[in-house]
Amino acid sequence: MKTKPTLTPRQVAMEIDRPEGVRFCTNGRKAGESSLLIRNILVPIDFSECSRKALHYAGAFARLFNARITLLHVFRPLQGGGGEMGAIDYLALENESRACCERQLEELAREELGKGITFEVEVRNGHTVSEITRAAKECEADVLVVSTHGRTGIRHALLGSIAESVVQHASCPVLVVREHEHEFVQSLTSTDFIL
Repeated sequence: MKTKPTLTPRQVAMEIDRPEGVRFCTNGRKAGESSLLIRNILVPIDFSECSRKALHYAGAFARLFNARITLLHVFRPLQGGGGEMGAIDYLALENESRACCERQLEELAREELGKGITFEVEVRNGHTVSEITRAAKECEADVLVVSTHGRTGIRHALLGSIAESVVQHASCPVLVVREHEHEFVQSLTSTDFIL
């Protein structure tokens, strides 16, 4: 084991030589001895900075547990009728929106997660909370990492909270990442080594 000083006072980066396939949990036990096992992580993404922060947290868990991340975006089905210009092909618009969202999710994953993390993207249309909880069951998510803007008062009453509803209806544990909170996941530099 090697330790290196970091630019942050009172912190060091540890480098550990370990046999292939052996992972360690934060309590020092081998991964097989831990009661916490995370293989699949679901992260709903609405392309806000807050959901980007949730993906940052999911990435830290994925590195620690060698887990797979599913990035999910849900949009409402397009509705309406023909206008003055004639009928609109809503199916074609939805397909185009879906393809665009998939490309944006893949780009976001590459930017935020970097190399070494397995991910997939999924785009659904429908009721946001229902689709998130359905996706969590279908992908057998061990944890769902969802962001919240932390609205209070009248804004919360009018807009509701998707995160709150997900917590109430999800079939797996939910980590709620608030927009403004104390950070417990730190950004890594190339000299840092993750167990």
